[in-house]
Amino acid sequence: MYVLNIETMVALENNIYFSSQTKDMDLNLICNFIKNSYWGSSRTFEEQKMAIENTINFGLFIDGNQIAYARVMTDKVFFAYLMDVFVIKDYQGKGYSKLLIDKILNFPELKAIDKWMLATKDAHLLYKKFGFTSVKSPEMLMEKMSTRAKKIYE
Repeated sequence: MYVLNIETMVALENNIYFSSQTKDMDLNLICNFIKNSYWGSSRTFEEQKMAIENTINFGLFIDGNQIAYARVMTDKVFFAYLMDVFVIKDYQGKGYSKLLIDKILNFPELKAIDKWMLATKDAHLLYKKFGFTSVKSPEMLMEKMSTRAKKIYE
């Protein structure tokens, strides 16, 4: 059963709380949301749990419930990859994604990162507000994808 621990969270405004503690994240909510997304439909609960355990997790909470989530894979110096960003349906369109991204990019352990990357199918306008651009030199990038990843990204 999911139990929220307000003591480990940072109070923002209007009863909104922010956390970077993995133990604060609602694993069932996260896995269910991602399972119904275009990018995560093939993930198993066990795979998503392992991914959460091996990245920095961020969430927004209102009235004891998680309403937004994102995670970051990083070396905390040179590179960070932002992924699995979402706001649950009832809270979309109210500025919570902007609030979450701002808190992540200004998170003390991450604010000096040299290069951030992400992949998105439909949220380019959101990320442009935070300085993200199209890759300037795509010829420098390479990738290796599993069959499952090709179904998502190609």
